[in-house]
Amino acid sequence: MRYAPPTPLEYFATLVAEDRGLNLLEAAISLAQDEHPTLDVQAVLAEVDGLAGRLRERISLQMGAAERLHLLTRFFHGELGFSGNLNNYYAADNSFVHRVLETRRGIPITLAVLLLELGEQAGLRMSGVAFPGHFLVKCRTGLSDVVLDPFTGEALSPSRLEERLAQYRHGSELPHDLELPLDFFLQAAAPRQILARMLRNLKEVHRAAGDAQRLLAVQRRLVVLLPADPAERRDRGLVLDALGDPAAADDLAFYLAERGSAADAPELRRRLALLLEGRSRPLQ
Repeated sequence: MRYAPPTPLEYFATLVAEDRGLNLLEAAISLAQDEHPTLDVQAVLAEVDGLAGRLRERISLQMGAAERLHLLTRFFHGELGFSGNLNNYYAADNSFVHRVLETRRGIPITLAVLLLELGEQAGLRMSGVAFPGHFLVKCRTGLSDVVLDPFTGEALSPSRLEERLAQYRHGSELPHDLELPLDFFLQAAAPRQILARMLRNLKEVHRAAGDAQRLLAVQRRLVVLLPADPAERRDRGLVLDALGDPAAADDLAFYLAERGSAADAPELRRRLALLLEGRSRPLQ
């Protein structure tokens, strides 16, 4: 008996089924398979391993963390030429790891995923930081952390980080009593959180373009990644409804059962009633 290969969504589901052992790089590469169904994820992993091997050849056992980090950033941003794609920041390709490898251009979070993998293979203790508006990377060196901008490899001082945070607070108009200390925004992000942020970036790209089919593919991944998140179920339901798919009713019902007093609940109940009415109509 011949078995059909898994669909891109099924493959993604196996990668993110459990937090333990979740391979961030492999799962991040796989996000492009909806757009590029013939993409060979293992070949991309091998390409990154090749870059990591070149870096490891330059590291001696005597090198400390600070020296290794300097070598990593010089290799990544200098020799390999990775940097931010300022000319076409909102292109979907910036969220696809294999395209960032080809063009050497990306957005902070995709560059960070590559930087984290190379850093780990170089023996560094690194983690992603879901900083507001601009994803960062931090690396443990001795008793302290160095915070890097993956766009440039620049190390950011606490004062620079406070400036960036102040800009975010001003732009988001947060009440003063909700302001949290800088350290709160510098916590390590888990792989699942990083993948969710990558997908939400893509979600906004497709929403802005009005591309419902691509938006649905991303939304399906978000529901697989965050199955208990009512908001992602709601958003999938809204896309399905826009595409005329009656399966939207199940997602909207799930959301209303969890968030029945939310501000958008009355409108969603109206939508759900129309969907259920359509289900009950006899075939003509």
